[in-house]
Amino acid sequence: MFDDFAFSAFVVTWLAAGIRLAGPLLLAALGEIYAERSGVLNVGIEGTILLGALGAYLVTYATGSPWLGVFGAVAAGVISNLFLAWMYVTVMANQVVVGVVFNIFALGLASYFYRIVLGTSGNPELIPMIGSISIPGLSDLPILGPILFSQSALFYVSIVIVLIAEFVLLRTRFGLNVRAVGENPRAAANAGISVVGIRYICVLLSGAGAGAAGGYLVLAQIGLFRDTMVVGQGFIALAIVIFGRWRPIYAALAAFAFGATDALQLSLQLFSFDVAPQLLLSLPYVFTVIAVSGLIGKTAQPAALMEPYRDR
Repeated sequence: MFDDFAFSAFVVTWLAAGIRLAGPLLLAALGEIYAERSGVLNVGIEGTILLGALGAYLVTYATGSPWLGVFGAVAAGVISNLFLAWMYVTVMANQVVVGVVFNIFALGLASYFYRIVLGTSGNPELIPMIGSISIPGLSDLPILGPILFSQSALFYVSIVIVLIAEFVLLRTRFGLNVRAVGENPRAAANAGISVVGIRYICVLLSGAGAGAAGGYLVLAQIGLFRDTMVVGQGFIALAIVIFGRWRPIYAALAAFAFGATDALQLSLQLFSFDVAPQLLLSLPYVFTVIAVSGLIGKTAQPAALMEPYRDR
């Protein structure tokens, strides 16, 4: 079916696109790991990604600096998740209901602010983006060079964040406290750990990750804002957390797998396959259903996930 050149072009195009598409999913999943490890299911990351995308776009549009746009995205994520943390931890409302309602609210809020600031023009202005970095020597390698070593600077930042998150969760006192709160909050409180404080911090970290994911979408992929741009990526990130066994390293591998699945339908357009495009577009969501169904191995979620904690 393929000659050698065509096959190489297909593999490079597919996997390079897969890694690009995996970046936002990875950042959102990393933040969600903190929240779920502490016992909070933050379903609101879908809306947080959208608000982060808006924050990145508006800050970059105003300043001309995409790196300031990254900080704007993270700030939007953290600020919006203050409300979610209050609802999840203090009010002890149903986490799924709060998250779903927040996602709907975030969509309306983002659309409103975008139109207030920039009007209703049908041709939004492109903003400066964070370019790719070609690592000297490595980027010239056949196959692997363009796949791994010619990516956006945000991709390499994301890999560093994965390593930091893995170390923090498994090798520091803070990570031990997070895991203790997520497994047995009553025992953690008896040991002197602030369950409420840890859960607040972890929900805000989840917001930071989801906000950064929105910034990645705007600043490393498309260069503009659309209120329909997230299209379920928050829910895919939730599946990645499960598929990655609540470990940052495994979540990174899962994110790359999801990204490759999403990119497959783009790469197959290079060739004449008689496959319905709707079927190809559904592949990431089919993969999501498989991941959360437990068909690929059993998963052991944090024991106190979604369980509210009361001091008395």
